[in-house]
Amino acid sequence: MVERDGSMIKTFDIRNTKNAEDLLTIQIPSYKVEAEIIGYDDIPPLKDTVKTLKQCRETFFGYYINEELCAAISVKVIDNEVDIHRLIVHPDHFRKGIAQKLLSFIEGQFDTMTITVATGSKNSPAVTLYKKNGFRITKEVQVNQQLSLTYFEKKI
Repeated sequence: MVERDGSMIKTFDIRNTKNAEDLLTIQIPSYKVEAEIIGYDDIPPLKDTVKTLKQCRETFFGYYINEELCAAISVKVIDNEVDIHRLIVHPDHFRKGIAQKLLSFIEGQFDTMTITVATGSKNSPAVTLYKKNGFRITKEVQVNQQLSLTYFEKKI
């Protein structure tokens, strides 16, 4: 369904080269901002290529404005758990409520009991988003001296 502002959320096949290229054009700038926020630039999404994306086995949903991919969310579903792997918004579209729309979309998309997600502990915008949406912290893992990840879970 297309909204009044020309936006829509739809599934896209990441195995398609053009889709993987389009995703990289939003993923790299988005994760560069995250890397800056958390003070650590060796995060895996910054190393993705079209080839690695095409092989990731995630299900992707894109947020499009007038047919242009502006944001995306990807998940893996195992048993009764939806694991959010990526929540990406191009920096040009920050603070427009798009991450919230994608998160709400995922919550309504699956007949599941649990949604999980992890983010850099210092990524305060993401941490705030998940807490605001009823996710609770399940653990914090110190990956190395510079990087700590916070894991969240929400029971539906």
